[in-house]
Amino acid sequence: MGMTITKLSDHTGAEVTGIDLTKPVDAETQARLNQAFAEHSVLVIRDQHMDPHRVLTAVQLFGEVFIQHNTRFALPECPQIHYISNQDKFPDGTRYIPGEGYHTDHSNDARPPKATVLFAVTLPDRGGDTQYVNMHRAYETLPAAVQERIADLKAIHVYQNSHSTRKLMGLTEAAKERVPNAVLHPIVRTHPETGRKAIYINPIRIEGILGLSHTEALPLLDYLLEHAVREEHQYRHRWRKGDLAMWDNRCLLHKANGDYDMNQLRYLYRVMLKGSVPN
Repeated sequence: MGMTITKLSDHTGAEVTGIDLTKPVDAETQARLNQAFAEHSVLVIRDQHMDPHRVLTAVQLFGEVFIQHNTRFALPECPQIHYISNQDKFPDGTRYIPGEGYHTDHSNDARPPKATVLFAVTLPDRGGDTQYVNMHRAYETLPAAVQERIADLKAIHVYQNSHSTRKLMGLTEAAKERVPNAVLHPIVRTHPETGRKAIYINPIRIEGILGLSHTEALPLLDYLLEHAVREEHQYRHRWRKGDLAMWDNRCLLHKANGDYDMNQLRYLYRVMLKGSVPN
């Protein structure tokens, strides 16, 4: 029957069926997939059956692999692929839920990854959805005065800021040597493929805004986040086993929901793709 691409909401997400990514993909199909990703920001390719090496091969249809920052989650047999699991714990014994709280991945890199890809291996019976926020729509629905105010502002991104309520797993010593201490990125980012503008913020990574005091910067960031995460800007993905889902970090926020039975395993493979310097 061939590959079909179907919208998952009126503004974000498309479902791809009728393709097996373990088999060769021709240039025309690859172009269609990449165009769909640029257009819909979330691409969910259904009913895949892949081990980590096949995932690694498949994602390179969309770009080069980005080396993830925290290597403690790397798979020994395929280090470019990391795992996402609800069974890890912090040193103090509390459960670590990867992806809690709205964020965009690895924005503390000089060239943050353009995309993150997850492959669903094992899922709980219910819950554990991922919510996506379309930051193009968030920007476009801002009052004109706010758009003007943030037009030239740059945010200071770090591994973990000093005011976030979300706790990240610490970096390994090797990772600390190669992960930047801080980088500057514009709060209004232009998508390199579509030319659309988006709010580019990250509640766990932004320490402040260049040229503004914390008393000015933090309320502004809070306002932008509150505006962005309105329900009308969201697409909520309900996972199925065999989903290969990828999303555009350049124009989305996302979060994982820990609203399921923690005695049930939630386990996915994760890989990221190289991006460009935000502008």
